[in-house]
Parts: sequence; C-alpha cells; structure tokens
Amino acid sequence: MSSIKEQAAISRLISFLQEWDNANKLTRHRILDNFIMTSHGKTGPELEVEFSQGASLFLARLTAWLRLTYMYGTCLEQQLKSIGIFLSAASGQRYLIEFLEVGGILTLLEILGLKQLKEEAKRESIKLLQLVASSGRKFKELICESYGVRSIAEFLATSKSEETQEQVQILLDNLGHGNPKYQNQVYKGLIALLKCTSPKAQQLSLQTLRIMQTIVGQAHPSIVESVLGVLRSVHLEVQYEAIQLIRDLMAYDVQLELLKGLVSLLKPSRQETAKLQARILEEPGSLRLMESLPAYIQQTAAAKTIGILAQDSNRVAEELIYLNVVHGLMCAMGNKDHTNCQRQASITLEHFVKMFLLVEETVRHAMGDKLFQLFMKDPTNLYLNMDAVQADILITNIINMPGDLLDIANTELPQAEESNTEVELQTEDRTESP
Repeated sequence: MSSIKEQAAISRLISFLQEWDNANKLTRHRILDNFIMTSHGKTGPELEVEFSQGASLFLARLTAWLRLTYMYGTCLEQQLKSIGIFLSAASGQRYLIEFLEVGGILTLLEILGLKQLKEEAKRESIKLLQLVASSGRKFKELICESYGVRSIAEFLATSKSEETQEQVQILLDNLGHGNPKYQNQVYKGLIALLKCTSPKAQQLSLQTLRIMQTIVGQAHPSIVESVLGVLRSVHLEVQYEAIQLIRDLMAYDVQLELLKGLVSLLKPSRQETAKLQARILEEPGSLRLMESLPAYIQQTAAAKTIGILAQDSNRVAEELIYLNVVHGLMCAMGNKDHTNCQRQASITLEHFVKMFLLVEETVRHAMGDKLFQLFMKDPTNLYLNMDAVQADILITNIINMPGDLLDIANTELPQAEESNTEVELQTEDRTESP
C-alpha cells in the first residue's frame, strides 16, 4: 500500500515539475503565488512532504530561473519570496547550503546594484541576506568576502524607501555582531555612509555606529571628520544621533580631536560663508535661505553639542576652556545672520560662566557691564535685545583663555616659590639657634 502512495506522490512531483518546466511567465507567476500563499512558515520536513521528498528539485529550478532572469525583473519579487520560504524553514539548513552553492549571495548582492529593478524586489533581496547572516558566523563571513558590506552600504545610501533602509540597518547590525574577522569592515562602511546625502541613511548609520563602536572598542580617526560633517544636516533627528555618538566618543582617544573640531566650527571660514552668502542673496527668499546656510547650521549644532558635553563632564568643560571655547562662543553669539546660532551659543556660554569664576570675569570684561547684565538676565533671548554694536563687540572679541590661564599660573608660581623659600629660611634659623 505504501508503495502505491509513494508512486502516486512521485507521480505528482514529476507532473508538477513538468508543468513548471513547460510553463510560460504568467503560469509560473501563478504557481509561485500559490506556493507563497500555501507554504509560508512551513518547516523543512513539511516542505519535503509537500514535494514528496523532492523540495530541493523545485528550489534548484527557482534558483536557476532567478540567475537567468533577475536582471530583467521577471517575477523577481515572487521568486525571492519563494526562495525565502526555503531559507527560513526550520530544520531546513540544507536548502540554505544548496542556495549558496549556486552563487546565491552574489546574485542577491548584484540585485541591490541594478537601477532598473523595483525597490520591492531589492527589499526582498535584503531579507534573504538577513536570513543568510542569521544562520551563523561563517555565513556572515561569506557575505563580507563577497564585498557585501560595500554593496549593502551603497544600497542604503541610494534607497528611496525608509522601510527598505530600516531592513538594511538590521542586516548591517547583524553583520557587525559575532563577526570578529569583518567587524571593522562593517564599522568603516558605516563611517563612510555618514557622507551620503540621504538623511534617513545617515540617521540609521549613526544609530548602528553607536552599537558598533562598543564592539570594535577603538575609534577610527576618520570618524571625527565624518561625524562633525553630519552636523550640517538640517534634519534634527540626524543631528540628535550625531550628538549622541559624539558623547559616546568622549570615552575614546579621539576625544581631543573632536573637541578641537567642535571649537573650530564656532567660527566658520570667511571664504566659505562669503561665497554661499553671495549665491544665496541672488535667489528669492534670501533671508530664509540664510538661516539654512550649512556652515551656520553646523556652527549652531557645534555650540549646542559643546554645551551638552560640558554639562556631561567637568573635565571636558575644562579641556574646552583650554581650547579657547569662550572666544568661539562669543563669536557665534554675534552671528546676526543666524538667530538660532546666537541663541545656542548664548545658552552654552552661560553654563561656562556659571561654572568657572575666571570665565565669568573674562566674559564680563570683554562684553562690558551693560551687555553682560543683559546676557546674564536672559541668555536665551539675548539676541532679541542686542543691537548691532553689541553684536560687533562679540564677533571681534580677542579673548584668549589659554593665555589668561598661563599668565595666572606664572604670577602664582613666583609667590609659591617665595613662600617656600621663607619656610626653608625659618627652618635653617631654628636649626642654627642654640
């Protein structure tokens, strides 16, 4: 009896495979839709029962058709979903091996780079790569060895769908975990993504970088320029993630370079701002465009970030003072072309004034009593109560806190030496007396 059932099952399988082999595009489309609907979530053994122990024969046909037609997008989404049923099947790792043996990873990566293909198909390709990466360390290494990180990162930068970009982030995060051989490759790929033009890609890359930073353990020097560059973004969610990453990086050996970079951003180069201002003033709505000048947005974000870092750590605040942050903040407060910059710089400077007596005295002397009183009364709205002359006083300030601190140290040192000499003389007198 069992032999009759087995023969009937084999006969059905052969009939199905013949139908597939002889079918045109429309018929295969129908077959795949039916397979996706009836087989989603099935385990490996269940698929074998469905195909009379010949599921691999259907998978082989699927992968062969995929390799022949993926460049043209023929039923591509349905093909990838069908393959996904095999790759995600519990107790079905044999299907994964079979797919990889015919160059499945390279095919999926090539799909990501083809401009003529639809976003939906590329998203399905990312999901299949997720399944491969989730299968273990050696599979993650196979993806990375196939230049997968580069292909995946480039797709994240160019994708127009936020849903797809979020799937790519999941994949990159997966490739960065439990993959010591290539974790630095993923880390550097994420840093490179910070220079792309997609705000969503920048945001997701920054989020993933924060996780990868703890895994890698050391900060790559290139991260300094890249993360500071992101502060030019007009998107607040991107700036937020950048600031959070900068806060994390204070624990690494790039801290000083980051602080120097932030302080330098408080004074944008005149050459850059002059060129952009000239171009903007020729266009309609120049005042609104002036507020969105990238250098001024970066200047504002730098002032805000410095305030956050100073509040996080007194030691960092002291380091910033030695980098002459007070001079830079006052210059930013005088930027009449960007009111938000004035506001953020004023709020940050107030923190330093309240925190350090020497800063308070220096700022008071540089501003003059009248402007200083206005500043301390309402730092947040100082830019509303300040006239052009007072703004110029701020911009042209010549504060040099490192020099002031050095002068104080030099004046205190001789006094200390003189005191020590008196103590030594008194000691000698006591020893010589009978």
